[in-house]
Amino acid sequence: MEKRKRGLGGKITILCLLLAGIICASVCTSGYYQYRTSTFRTYNDFAYKLAETALAYVDGERIAGYLESGETDAAYDEMDHQIYTLYKNTGLTSIYICVPDEAAMTVTTIYDVRSHDAQNPKAYALGAVDPIGSDDPQKVVDVYRTGKRPDDYFIRKNSFGYNTSAIVPVRNDAGEVTALLLADLPMPFILQNLNAYLLSTVGITVVLVFLVIFGYLRYLQKRVVMPIEFLTKNAEAFAKCHTGFSDEMLNIHTGDEIETLAAALARMEVDITEYIKNLARVTADKERIATELAVATQIQTSMLPCIFPPFPDLKEFDIYALMQAAKEVGGDFYDFFLIDRTHLCVVIADVSGKGVPAALFMVIAKTLIKNHAQAGMSPKQVFETVNDQLCENNEAGMFVTAFMGVLDVTDGSFTYVNAGHNPPLLSTGGAPYEWLESKRGFVLAGMEHMKYSQQRITLFPGDSLLLYTDGVTETLNTHEELYSEARLKAFVNSGRLDGCTLEGQLHLLRQELASFADGAQQADDITMLILRINERGDQNG
Repeated sequence: MEKRKRGLGGKITILCLLLAGIICASVCTSGYYQYRTSTFRTYNDFAYKLAETALAYVDGERIAGYLESGETDAAYDEMDHQIYTLYKNTGLTSIYICVPDEAAMTVTTIYDVRSHDAQNPKAYALGAVDPIGSDDPQKVVDVYRTGKRPDDYFIRKNSFGYNTSAIVPVRNDAGEVTALLLADLPMPFILQNLNAYLLSTVGITVVLVFLVIFGYLRYLQKRVVMPIEFLTKNAEAFAKCHTGFSDEMLNIHTGDEIETLAAALARMEVDITEYIKNLARVTADKERIATELAVATQIQTSMLPCIFPPFPDLKEFDIYALMQAAKEVGGDFYDFFLIDRTHLCVVIADVSGKGVPAALFMVIAKTLIKNHAQAGMSPKQVFETVNDQLCENNEAGMFVTAFMGVLDVTDGSFTYVNAGHNPPLLSTGGAPYEWLESKRGFVLAGMEHMKYSQQRITLFPGDSLLLYTDGVTETLNTHEELYSEARLKAFVNSGRLDGCTLEGQLHLLRQELASFADGAQQADDITMLILRINERGDQNG
């Protein structure tokens, strides 16, 4: 089952919602902490102002004496009255005066406004000793020792509640710090304000961000997602049926890369449609040509002798030949035919070029050679006549290398002529093959009025003659090495052909060439013909 794919619109929506959540969280968190820091600082500054006000009611010169004597006086009572009034009217949690002990980290109380309302007033009485009630008692000691306000503010959470504290030094007339005055201002009210601020900030931010995101999504849906979805559907439809493109693609006017993409896709679909039509025509033409070439191959094959043995009633000789074209049709050809009862003509030739032109030229050359040979001309006369005829209107400049010989079966005489062709291999009486001595004349159709030299030898029973084209010796392997005439001669003399029929010998040679090529593509036709003399014929036929 095909997995359902998430659409582009859904992906963009999810991405925008995630982005909106990140923006909201970032804005609210940053705003909250900035507002919290500012509020705490302002609130602590207010606590210090109240502490400074309370400090105005304290006589710094006499305050240390109360601790030494352990007794109060009228001035102490007046101070108590003023500070208590301030305490009641400002909402402070506490105001007290003490002397810290750095070694013991304790404070000794000189005055504490909470003694008025406490259930145990003695806990806040003059001379009471308590641990320094701070998360960082060293800061309290540092204020007492240096007389300087700390850079940061105090936030304390203890048994007296959650407060921000102001600590101011009490100085005598000489400016010496004799005690500390601490004022605690409660934090719950501030925390309520902070929570209210956080809720309002979150609400406003969420609404604004999501309104912007919603508007942006609508914009993306109209200007990006819908055009891309349309292009996608159109491309899928085109891929399925190749029926051309929709005119609506030209109506996409986004003014950006999507419009450019739509125009390019429309052009591409038109081009592909035209290409498919052209490809169909070309394919049809190729199929027609392939069919015609197959017919041409059959015609060419049928023009060459292909029934063996060709003359079952003649015992004087055996003959076998084969051709392997490099393309569907080739330019090589072989031929053998009886001029009369006692004369056998053998021909092997190689037309320049490949394919259909070479095949057509081959048909002409083969027909002319056979016609003139059957007319009783000598091999020399045949080549001279055929050469002049092939030169007529040879605008393509094609030529033919050829070897022709006529065997008289009564006396074994073999008359031959060579027009620029590879020399045959001759084995006499079962001896190793050697090159047949032949004068290589000029190729046929190369130049008019050429003269050719005719030679004659006598063949005896047991002699064999191997004719071939240059496709044999020029077979290439994967290392681009030629098979060569030396390898050919070495193979036919290797003993591997001993005891084989003529057909078997040529098939073994073809297997040798295929093994040497090792799959390399060949550019030339391979043609071979072998003739073996069995006995002398009757002169009377």
